[in-house]
Amino acid sequence: MRVPSLTLAAAGAVLIAPAALPGPATAVPPRERPVVRGERPVVHGEGTVVRGGGTVARGGGTVARGERSLARGERPVVRGKRPVARGDGAVTAADLLARTGTCTQLSRGRYRTDAGGPATVPVCGTRDAVFWKADLDVDCDGRPSARCNRRTDPVFAPATAFQQSDGRHLSAENLPYIVVPPPSRRWNHRAYGVRGGSVAAVLYGGRVQYAVVGDTGPRDVIGEASYATADGLGVPADPREGGVPSGVTYIVFRNSRVSPIEDHAAAVAEGQRLARLFVAKH
Repeated sequence: MRVPSLTLAAAGAVLIAPAALPGPATAVPPRERPVVRGERPVVHGEGTVVRGGGTVARGGGTVARGERSLARGERPVVRGKRPVARGDGAVTAADLLARTGTCTQLSRGRYRTDAGGPATVPVCGTRDAVFWKADLDVDCDGRPSARCNRRTDPVFAPATAFQQSDGRHLSAENLPYIVVPPPSRRWNHRAYGVRGGSVAAVLYGGRVQYAVVGDTGPRDVIGEASYATADGLGVPADPREGGVPSGVTYIVFRNSRVSPIEDHAAAVAEGQRLARLFVAKH
């Protein structure tokens, strides 16, 4: 864990407005046919499937043959808004940010984002996850590599709080992981089901990077992730001058764990599954 002492350059974000969608063409209502025994009648204002015909009458419009009707209890797709897909892993950063919009504070106090700075960051949570919104300082600690070593990082430490299944320390360059503060009176992460190997989702600039809890840091500082996490989010990953000063959301799913901790593919699969459950409870 490194104590950030460098001034972080602010990262700019360009928001691209979606192009306006053309208005839907007026559909000519199909001629209704007599109701066949055993078939549901058409209810005006609701969509009804005509058995065997593959056509759905919806407010006067039609759905082309081959499209399915909405199952009982399923919500329709609203034009311009993409629903959360159930079972396809397509949970977006916007979906997760909406779920973390309200903070129920779990920590007794707040954390600093840099040593010596004001304490402004609370740890928030639900029954399923803990989360905080902070900066991102680049952690290059762990097993030395081409981009993380004593030459590239003046405060490099060759150890991480948690180790791989073979006993070696984690590789910050290769493994997406985040750093959590050690247990203290301010907040004890262990009491909330957070430990080494817990699955996390890190959000920045519309991207989601799944990671694991891989290291611990100073007792009063929060907002740090490995070189690989920063790189996956499109954040400058240089340990001297990289990172971003704000706008990063960290979500850790309670009582989750990837074993072995270095299995990033497993972390992604489990993270996507837990993210779907987390968003579905909103």
